Order: sequence, then C-alpha cells, then structure tokens
Amino acid sequence: MHKLVNDAVQDQLRKDPAIFEIGDTVKVHQKITEGSKTRIQIFQGTVIARKHGDVKETFTVRKVVKNLGVEKVYLLHSPLIDKIEVLRHGKIRRAKLYYLRDRIGKKQRLKDRIAKSKKTPEVKSD
Repeated sequence: MHKLVNDAVQDQLRKDPAIFEIGDTVKVHQKITEGSKTRIQIFQGTVIARKHGDVKETFTVRKVVKNLGVEKVYLLHSPLIDKIEVLRHGKIRRAKLYYLRDRIGKKQRLKDRIAKSKKTPEVKSD
C-alpha cells in the first residue's frame, strides 16, 4: 500500500525544489487568480518553521509590517508557488524559530551564516 501511495505522489512533487533552511530570508512568488486574470504576488520574510515531509511538507514565513507580525504557511510542492528565492542564510541553533514572535526591532535580526573573511596580515618587505 505504501508503495502505491509513493508512486501516485511522485508526479506531484516539485521538480526543482528550492534549497532553503530555517532562518533563511526568502521571497515566495505565489500565483494569485482574481477573476480571469492571474498575477504573481511576492511575500518576503524569514522562514521560522518547516514541518512534515514528502508532499505534505509546509514552511512558515514571517515578516513584520507596521509593527504587526504577519505569518503565512505555504505548501512546498503547491502548484500555486511559482518560485522561491533565497536572499540570506541565517545562522540559527534551533529547529523552530517561534521565539522571534516575541521580539521586536533589532532583536529580531539573525546573523548571517556566511563567515566573514579574516584579514590576512600584511608582510612588510625591506
């Protein structure tokens, strides 16, 4: 039975899944249909959670608009998601970043995961 479900689900999986992790700042391009017109709406924020797996995998993106936190939960393999762009990689030590809900201002920022290059000492030649 498990094999039949996996075979039926394989064609619904996204062919090019975006590689992002919790703590990353992403832009989610979502298709919005209004009447007969379709447009792309961009939601930019920090990924605070990823849940489940396979076809049911979801991720939560959070951003602050006018001192009010806004969170959206997206299905990773949804056909309504056009693409996911990764802007920054955050350095974190937790599996879920729900503690960011209680923080405001600069305390909400995450450090970058990319290590800054160290300056090499200059050698003086005589």
